[in-house]
Amino acid sequence: MTLFQQIAVVGAGAWGTALANAAARAGRDVILIARDPAHAAEIEASRQNARRLPGVMLEERVTASADLARAASARAVLLVTPAQSCAAMAEALGLVLKPGVPVILCAKGIDRASGLFLGDLIGDALPRQPFAVLSGPSFADDVSRGLPTAVSLACADAVIAEALAMALSGLTFRVYHGTDVRGVEIGGAAKNVLAIACGAVIGKGLGESARAALVARGFAELMRFARVYGADAQTLMGLSGLGDLVLTAGSLRSRNFAFGHALGQGAGITAARGGQLAEGALTAAALAELAAARGVDMPICRQVAALVAGEVGLDEAIRSLMSRPTKAEI
Repeated sequence: MTLFQQIAVVGAGAWGTALANAAARAGRDVILIARDPAHAAEIEASRQNARRLPGVMLEERVTASADLARAASARAVLLVTPAQSCAAMAEALGLVLKPGVPVILCAKGIDRASGLFLGDLIGDALPRQPFAVLSGPSFADDVSRGLPTAVSLACADAVIAEALAMALSGLTFRVYHGTDVRGVEIGGAAKNVLAIACGAVIGKGLGESARAALVARGFAELMRFARVYGADAQTLMGLSGLGDLVLTAGSLRSRNFAFGHALGQGAGITAARGGQLAEGALTAAALAELAAARGVDMPICRQVAALVAGEVGLDEAIRSLMSRPTKAEI
């Protein structure tokens, strides 16, 4: 089985830094690639990413750089840039990677410009590279500090999936592997949209009962969508679906939940973001459009998309959901 000893992590945000530390703790040699040379120099000099993950020291096996060409020496690449920039970064990686080097998508979203799944865009940009996706219930701060975390990794090639999972797993970071790439990707993207809805009802003061209802009915939407797009329902019942939704839809540490929470308290869209990236806000419209294209009923996601677009207010969105015709739960 291939040993992925040299790992490149492309993207020096909080999640990229956390994954770099996790891979280093698993015994890998890691190059953490930042876009900004000054940022890379700061990280390397101070041995911490003070801009994105203050107070967390880098593991000894992690080296920071702004030179994307250094990814050429990697045996596997973790792509950890924001979802909306993944396609452009994949094209740049295509100029430096050797054929056969797996690229693991670690962002969660749907491309807003094209309306396509990120995996499809990356596959088109990197046809010579095996593609995998990593997702699951995880906060960057927890992973970076070595707190127990479990995630899912999927690749169409089961042998590569297992080898990558082994390469990244350590004493506190457990990676389960499988082949349902679409299922893992959908779970990561859709739960961000649902987390905004949950944050909004809590911010509005509507109570935990309302949040629980949104989690349950939102998960039903996610399952309907996943089945239509070829995912395995069992995948969505696992870490990258239900597990990630439970974490993201109930904590202010989640950027998407915090964004929705601020909306619920009356903040405008810009103020609610607070300078942070809430991927669900960018994914909502694309998710709703993909659902409509296949006739999938996703009323919660549809209302989140309208709310984020400024087409409806929160009170109107809630009235719309609560006034839907009575139906069987299944």
